[in-house]
Amino acid sequence: MPEVPDVRFLTVAEVAEIMRVSKMTVYRLVHAGELPAIRFGRSYRVPESAVSDALHRPIADVG
Repeated sequence: MPEVPDVRFLTVAEVAEIMRVSKMTVYRLVHAGELPAIRFGRSYRVPESAVSDALHRPIADVG
């Protein structure tokens, strides 16, 4: 049996709290492809490592 990597998934609400943004912002990031997520039924789960990567990624200069 193949070994399953130890990946921890977070809910959209948890991601929003960690990133200090609204849940709507998290949904926008997911739909824009900037934050990878897996869909479970009607809800999304985001790998904890993806949240960490997003927090350490440089923010685009707007304007």
